[in-house]
Amino acid sequence: MLCLFDENGVENQIITLPEREGHVWHGYFPGMKAGQQYGVRIEGPYAPDKGHRFNPYKLLIDPYTKRLTGHPTWDSALFGYKAGHKDKDLSFDKTDSAPFMPRCVVVDPNFDWGDAPRPNHALENSVIYEAHVKGLTAGRNDIKNPGSYLAMAADPILEHLNKLGVTAVELLPVQAFLNEKFLLDRGLTNYWGYMTYGFFAPDPRYMQGADIAEFQQMVARFHSAGIEVILDVVYNHTAEGSEMGPTLMFRGLDNASYYRLAEDKRYYIDDAGCGNTLDFENPAVIRLVMDSLRYWVEVMHVDGFRFDLCAALGRTRHGFERDGPFFRAVGQDPVLNRVKLIAEPWDIGPGGYQLGAFPAPFTEWNDKFRDNVREFWRGDRGKVADVAGRLTGSAQFFDHEGRAATSSLNFLTAHDGFTLQDTVSYAEKHNLANGEDNRDGHSNNHSDNMGVEGPTNDPAILAARTRRKRNLIATLMLSQGTPMLLAGDELSNSQGGNNNAYCQDNAIGWVNWPEEGDPFFDFCKQAIAFRRMHPLLRQRRFLHSRQRLTDGAPDLFWRRVNGEPMRQSDWDDPNLDILVAEMRMASGSPEYVQREGALLVVLNRGSATEITPPELVDGSVWVRRFDTSQEDAIKVTSGMQVAADAVVVFSQETKN
Repeated sequence: MLCLFDENGVENQIITLPEREGHVWHGYFPGMKAGQQYGVRIEGPYAPDKGHRFNPYKLLIDPYTKRLTGHPTWDSALFGYKAGHKDKDLSFDKTDSAPFMPRCVVVDPNFDWGDAPRPNHALENSVIYEAHVKGLTAGRNDIKNPGSYLAMAADPILEHLNKLGVTAVELLPVQAFLNEKFLLDRGLTNYWGYMTYGFFAPDPRYMQGADIAEFQQMVARFHSAGIEVILDVVYNHTAEGSEMGPTLMFRGLDNASYYRLAEDKRYYIDDAGCGNTLDFENPAVIRLVMDSLRYWVEVMHVDGFRFDLCAALGRTRHGFERDGPFFRAVGQDPVLNRVKLIAEPWDIGPGGYQLGAFPAPFTEWNDKFRDNVREFWRGDRGKVADVAGRLTGSAQFFDHEGRAATSSLNFLTAHDGFTLQDTVSYAEKHNLANGEDNRDGHSNNHSDNMGVEGPTNDPAILAARTRRKRNLIATLMLSQGTPMLLAGDELSNSQGGNNNAYCQDNAIGWVNWPEEGDPFFDFCKQAIAFRRMHPLLRQRRFLHSRQRLTDGAPDLFWRRVNGEPMRQSDWDDPNLDILVAEMRMASGSPEYVQREGALLVVLNRGSATEITPPELVDGSVWVRRFDTSQEDAIKVTSGMQVAADAVVVFSQETKN
């Protein structure tokens, strides 16, 4: 039944859908215009033990709605069962939930996009910036309506991102999401937004008015600045939670079709850790998600997606399948196989860690990069071989079935975990503000407080922390793959040691913008610019020490500091703390690929040393082009000295 509401939220008409095609009920109602508020009620058996939870007393959200009037208000009426009843979810509740539910709204999605093309940056040229719509803007007093879509694309934000040199923003969930009751009871909120229920609707909390054009305007402004927009989407589970959760949408529409149910159909399979998992073996789920993705690309003009817990989208009754129904559907779709697709390659189910297992054209968050690079610069023993693999694109995970080196999405930090500043300022997590007695969040952060836990005025410790951050960012930008920065890392943003700020919609979770800027911003800008200037650092092919037909030289050569080749005993030496890589354009690179001479990349975690460079036979010379030990990292200097705790890059150039 379609339930119509007036502008005051009063239900004034109920229309029974008159037609059916297969398992889809539908109808045509002339005269319905943009602005009409509505909801859905479904009649059917309430038999939780058989997987059915129909309840016509519960107003449901249309899964295809493009706008919502707000968010559910927590009340016992939201539940299909009687709260406190001895039979729990097997009981049946007849309380009308409409007064506590948002209404769906008919919209006109048309928007004048003008003639400006989308930025369409190739992955090898991309630098992604993960940000929260409110968190990036709430701390600015020079922007109108901070915390909104419009503020996200305000001039000061666009100018900052253009100066930094990023090519895309990856927004934490903006599809309508729920504030869980247990958080509200603690005086907290669902800040990150990973409890979505409106797969087509921009979350109203980031809108100033009631028009989805605010989101479209944000995207248009980003595109005018040459910046792509990528959405973090959550299709692995919904906000309805476990069998004890509310009835908001799918549970009341067709619980047994939308969700993966356990052998006892009263219960849900929970591979997402949030109470339920959507069933991607069901064609209705595949169609819904594909329609949602195409809507955001074709109507809202976004440029790609990052899929939360993407392993769950590949699950069937047989476990994770890299050629499962969803991945096959995306791979053949003429709209979606042309945008950026990023997988978070794990979930919490059996065999849930699937790094490297996703099909092209997916890229994947590479947590091995984060962990190994942090370990190396922290001084952990025996990590040189690991960081060598990360520097060259993690080929052991991604170099198969024709995948490109850009498949490895490299990151040091993300919304989940320490910020970069906290990675060098805290040895332990400090999550007491979350109200879970510091039990939540990762306990193994591969971090280092450099001598003092948290803030300090000690100039030596502050200098060491800054050098560590420079080395970490340099390693990220010098590595093959696709780099991602966390918003605020370029500003030395801290969350006070909180590595799980999912519920901190306040100064803990927001980016702290320094009044006079931060010198570290200039270094990050230089590191990104250096990557952009050197095509050798942005290759699609993997480096495997193969000879090149052009000159017979290997595309990758690992050297000792004395210039001799690395031996297996060197790789096995737990005390080795320096890595010297001689890199060239990959063997087999097409002729049209932009070329340059070799780069000599040095990651030195140890004491100061002098490098004996490989001999250059064509009259060219080695020129120092990047050095994290210098205040100006890209100032050209001579000599082959490498300072302690430094990243240095020498470039092969023609002698003047």
